[in-house]
Amino acid sequence: MADIDALIDKVANPELRQALREQVDILLENRSFGLVYQQHKPETVELPHFRVKRGCKVRIRAATDGRLYKVDSVSLESATLISLDEAAEPTVVQLNDIVVVREFGEVIYPGLISLGRCNRAGDKPPHIVINAENYHALETLLYAYEEKIDVIYIDPPYNTGARDWKYNNDYVDGADKFRHSKWLALMERRLLLAKRLLKANGVLIVTIDEHEVDNLGILLRQVLPRSAIQRVTMVVNPKGNTQTKFSRVDEYAFFCFHGDAKVVDGPDSGLGDITNTEPVWIMLMRRGSNSLRSDRPTMFYPIVVSNTTETIIGAGPALAPGESRKSVRAPRGTRLVWPIRTDQTEGRWQIGRERLLEQLQEGTVKLGARGGIQYVPDKGRQGIKGGSVEVIGKSLDGSLMLRWKAKSITPKTVWFRPAHNAATYGTDLLTALLGARNLFPFPKSIYVVKDAIRAAIGNRPDALVLDFFAGSGTTMHAVALLNAEDGGRRQSILVTNNEVSVEEAKRLRERGLRPGDSGWEELGIFHRVTRPRIEAAVRGLTPADEAVAGQYIESGFPIADGLEENVEFFDLTYEDPDLVSLGRKFQAIAPLLWLKAGGRGARIDYAVSGWALPDDAIYGVLFDADKWRDFIDAILDRGKDITHAFIVTDSDAAFQQIGSALPSGVDGTQLYGDYLRTFEINTKGRV
Repeated sequence: MADIDALIDKVANPELRQALREQVDILLENRSFGLVYQQHKPETVELPHFRVKRGCKVRIRAATDGRLYKVDSVSLESATLISLDEAAEPTVVQLNDIVVVREFGEVIYPGLISLGRCNRAGDKPPHIVINAENYHALETLLYAYEEKIDVIYIDPPYNTGARDWKYNNDYVDGADKFRHSKWLALMERRLLLAKRLLKANGVLIVTIDEHEVDNLGILLRQVLPRSAIQRVTMVVNPKGNTQTKFSRVDEYAFFCFHGDAKVVDGPDSGLGDITNTEPVWIMLMRRGSNSLRSDRPTMFYPIVVSNTTETIIGAGPALAPGESRKSVRAPRGTRLVWPIRTDQTEGRWQIGRERLLEQLQEGTVKLGARGGIQYVPDKGRQGIKGGSVEVIGKSLDGSLMLRWKAKSITPKTVWFRPAHNAATYGTDLLTALLGARNLFPFPKSIYVVKDAIRAAIGNRPDALVLDFFAGSGTTMHAVALLNAEDGGRRQSILVTNNEVSVEEAKRLRERGLRPGDSGWEELGIFHRVTRPRIEAAVRGLTPADEAVAGQYIESGFPIADGLEENVEFFDLTYEDPDLVSLGRKFQAIAPLLWLKAGGRGARIDYAVSGWALPDDAIYGVLFDADKWRDFIDAILDRGKDITHAFIVTDSDAAFQQIGSALPSGVDGTQLYGDYLRTFEINTKGRV
């Protein structure tokens, strides 16, 4: 050991010397059981838009060896670089040919820049979708959400050997003899951060297939030694996929239960014995056989819809045979809805006029978001009376919010349900939402994700859900659908990067494009798949503004009706700590303050003179410490709806004085010192 220490001491580069010492310490660590694998060098992330400055680390864009350099000096058009990997003469490179990088373990000072919103649910807490490298995103989320997440659901790369994931900007394939240890190093770094985000009774769910299932199981037990861990087998591809010997039909999900977290009983055991798969609400217009006006003339009548309230207010009499619907005029301020089929022929309703008016009064007829009429058939109405259908509330139009009452069945460890088919309810659903095929490989069935999340927090209607391998956005979609079915207000946080596929990257480089260029970024996962999919799920419209076909099974909601949720999209940014401390980057860290205060209500996006405490916000910011008395008085006037106060001051004594005057129940945070110290403590020296 002394010889190794002596050799390390001879390394001239101090950063390389320290890195070698840390890796040797890891190798010499005495582990009596568990996984033993190479930790590898820290991962890096490229920052194409970050300004090249003296002292920062960079990579030469055209190089394929991944070598890192330190910037020794910068001129107007070039920079002098010193290699960090070996002793070499300084080299001069044009600024356009280098890109700034951050190694994991280096201190970062992150911000969030809003890319837009998709709001359809009033004051409901928004889902958060972040375009970022997920390790740094997890470090960022610790600032606002440490020990606050109810469930973390992730679907990480499966390491199949098919170049399905990157390590240090290089795709890992089956020929890489270190691919298993690289994968484990990647996962362990993220799981250690994820562990800090979970509540004391939180649940971590990780899906995987046979390529890494055994390694993952051991790793989870090392990272979460006090959690109860159980593996569930899920049939997701009944047709089978022959990669080696047997035809594989299943994948796995590890459920890791913190503290007193338990499995939530659901409507079925997972083996296909769901209590009722029929939707409560169905379309009023008859389809299939016996569906023409001529088949049941008494069921061809107009339904009157208010143009102001967008609700059904009545129905006209059925037309006599041969009578034209053009002879019927809508009352002022209304429009008439007739049962007209997609081929423009005259159809008929499922029920007669008198029955419709009766159901309108009881709240079992409503107008869908795209103008279609829905009603509850006899079985559902009988279920309401008999108790097998629950009334969980009323919508603004007076219609009942209904669901089949679930039996209390504990899910089993094998799930085999048609709804979990990844082809039908993953790939085909994504195609319907995006209006295009083959934009994302192997999306999960929305229903298998929903069932997994429901098994963890189905009894927590206000739960916070995190997915930091978000891919196409299925997790947010599943949480929103679960909310629609049981009236919950659960909120999700999604993190996905903006990678392009291997083939796409090759074509883009041949065109002279590189990461950071708009022509490159617009084809990445976040911009091309995740955001459009989530917006389509909420709006019920494809990116081309066409109604999404189909309906959700079990609930029967038309997909075109959309989901009543709010969503905001962000880019993760890397900020200069000096500019942050001077208050010149408030707009970048403003979303983090909003999230730390609860992530709901209005956000304070700009610094102002004095203080800010908007009427519809649940927190305030004191920008001028001399105005603290007025700020405190304003908080006291607002009462108990204020949860947090951010105080801008360099003086610890001033912060203590102002903080002591805050009413109980209002948390105080010092800016910008608390923000800077948090990331220095959380990240410094850790890989």
